[in-house]
Amino acid sequence: MTAQTDRQEMRAYRYYDWVMVVFVSVLLISNIASSAKIIDWGVNILGLPLAFDAGTLLFPVSYIFGDVLTEVYGFRRSRRVIWTGFAVLAVSALIFGLISALPGDPSWEEYAGQAAYDAILGGLSSGGIVAASLLAYLFGEFTNSVVLARMKVLTEGRWLWMRTIGSTLIGQVVDTGIFFLVASALGVFPWSLFLTLVVTNYIFKVGIEVLMTPATYAVVRGLKRAEQEDYYDRDTRFNPFEIS
Repeated sequence: MTAQTDRQEMRAYRYYDWVMVVFVSVLLISNIASSAKIIDWGVNILGLPLAFDAGTLLFPVSYIFGDVLTEVYGFRRSRRVIWTGFAVLAVSALIFGLISALPGDPSWEEYAGQAAYDAILGGLSSGGIVAASLLAYLFGEFTNSVVLARMKVLTEGRWLWMRTIGSTLIGQVVDTGIFFLVASALGVFPWSLFLTLVVTNYIFKVGIEVLMTPATYAVVRGLKRAEQEDYYDRDTRFNPFEIS
């Protein structure tokens, strides 16, 4: 380990845990929303309908917090949060699966019922949506974090907007592509919606990142000042499976 790494491992940060909580909460809520509804505002580009799953409204916020984590605390601390989010998503899938398997109350069956549960929340425990979500999340988040960390070193900490937007452009290609490819292959979404969902989600997520750039600047600036930290991953080994 370098002296910078040793110093960081010994530090107790004031807001790191809060950023982790918000990050994981956004992941969990957006995952549930994705399974609950597909939104269509009646807008299209060159005849391609811009329909998208409801989780798209919130999920881009997780990338913003991912940028903040890597920019302020570095890849190693960001890696811990990414794996924490992965564990929470996996546990939530198991819980929703257990709930689905348990017998329903007769009165509940009258006004809701197992079919309604399985149609909305059952997808969160189905093999297709779980595999797609977890794979896309892991590959997308780690890609985003590594790209931003490397760009920070290359730019010597300048042009934060270039790093946040650039890492999102690449990370969202990986995330969105893997999610809908796996989900469609396993029957979660029809192939007829594949191109629409991929294009819409990508445009929407990158657009949110661009629009939120001023807020990202404010949060990063405030955290760096409050934590007295501005980590550079100069000697970091970008192994997502390394646990220190």
